[in-house]
Amino acid sequence: MRSWGTLTAVCLGTFMLLLDVTIVVVALPDMAGSLHASLSDLQWVVDAYALALAALLLGAGAAADLLGRRRVHVTGVVLFAVASLLCGLSTAPTVLVAARALQGVGAAAMLATTLPLLGSVYQGRQRSAALGVWGAVSGGAAAVGPVVGGLLTEGPGWRWIFFVNLPVSVVEVWLTLRVVPESRGPRGMRVDWAGMASFAGFGGGVTYAVVRAGEDGWTAPATLVAFGCAALALVVFVLVERRAAHPLLDLALLRRPAFVGVMLGAFAFNGVAFGVTPYLSIWMQTLLGISPVRGGLTLLPMTVAAMIVAVLVGRLLHGVPARLTIGGGLLLIGTGSLCQAVLDAGASWTALVPGFVLVGVGTGLVAPTVAGAALAAVPAERAGMAGGAVNTVRQLGYALGVAVFGTVLTSRMTGTLPSGAAHALAGGGAGALRGGFPEHTLRAAFASGLNTALVLAGLAGLVAGALVLLLVRADRPAPRKVPDAKTEPAVTAGR
Repeated sequence: MRSWGTLTAVCLGTFMLLLDVTIVVVALPDMAGSLHASLSDLQWVVDAYALALAALLLGAGAAADLLGRRRVHVTGVVLFAVASLLCGLSTAPTVLVAARALQGVGAAAMLATTLPLLGSVYQGRQRSAALGVWGAVSGGAAAVGPVVGGLLTEGPGWRWIFFVNLPVSVVEVWLTLRVVPESRGPRGMRVDWAGMASFAGFGGGVTYAVVRAGEDGWTAPATLVAFGCAALALVVFVLVERRAAHPLLDLALLRRPAFVGVMLGAFAFNGVAFGVTPYLSIWMQTLLGISPVRGGLTLLPMTVAAMIVAVLVGRLLHGVPARLTIGGGLLLIGTGSLCQAVLDAGASWTALVPGFVLVGVGTGLVAPTVAGAALAAVPAERAGMAGGAVNTVRQLGYALGVAVFGTVLTSRMTGTLPSGAAHALAGGGAGALRGGFPEHTLRAAFASGLNTALVLAGLAGLVAGALVLLLVRADRPAPRKVPDAKTEPAVTAGR
């Protein structure tokens, strides 16, 4: 390959930003104890990052085309590093959540520029090799995140899952400025700022409403107002996109059943496959007494299965219709979630292993093919928009999944425990409650809540899989041209 410098710089940044999607999962109980955080606080620690990344990803790519991709990428890395420092120094849950949102802003600038930067340097066979390495690094980040998070949490402490980003960011900035050439997009492009703002308002509003519903109830005034604001933001987004000269999303694409099916599948994929994982981690560490390192290792059956199947899909299933890999993968993910819903007061983490493996196999089928299916469902000139939309809805699906399943968990637990006790236990505060409730009662309540959340996730996966099988075959693939790196599917970008 002509030069490894650009590839190394891009992969280093990608690894760091995707690592921070999953690295926090096993640290949540320690964060709750250190910062006296509630369940809703922990939900926002996860969701603030994913929401900011989802809301700004498309807009950041357009801004980078206009301002310079290297410049935007370096700015994102610096912002990510500053936010990581603030995360590590946080003394209150609100500060940590705000810093996580700032991290997501930096991550959006980084992720939106990775593929265009590669495309500006590598061509032909070199580009294919570079994208292969980049895809492997992206998948590896999600796999090792929980293990690295467990090692750092159990060792120097949870704050170091953020401090470790600082030296990496310094190397990333130095390497990018040294070896990556500046590049820009076509002249005449504009940034759809109004679309970015209204989409962010919709995503944040609906997630906030679901989290509030877990605390105050679905019919509480604060919950209804939040849902109303989210609906208004969605209406504004639709109106803005219909009139924008350079929209974030061409709404005409929604007339294509295949594109709609792929977007639904991508949205459900991250939410169903990973939305319950933070609460499983809390259950294992808080009630089963598993250490953070072991908590991270328990997720390996899922991540290893996903990586193995993803490799096999690329080698053996080339040419298989995407509706079968995506739809079938979602059916497996839904089945795997249902298989995990067998917990009771005496259950151990090993009861989750069969379901973890099924979810991993389904993930390995969906992840490598979902973005390519979106590209195949749209005209060639909309390929970049379709690829960005896939990554956006994946992150939004993850954020909403975490919010919805957390609310379902606590709602179910409230039937056994008082509301305040249910929220404290789900937030990792079992130690403070043990004096008031028998161990058996605590375990039974949490297991019941997890089972309900897992059943809901499983049903959602099955419905999404069926919709993909029904809709994706409805459109004939759009005429394709050989994609460049700006339109190449970001297969594993995001969780």
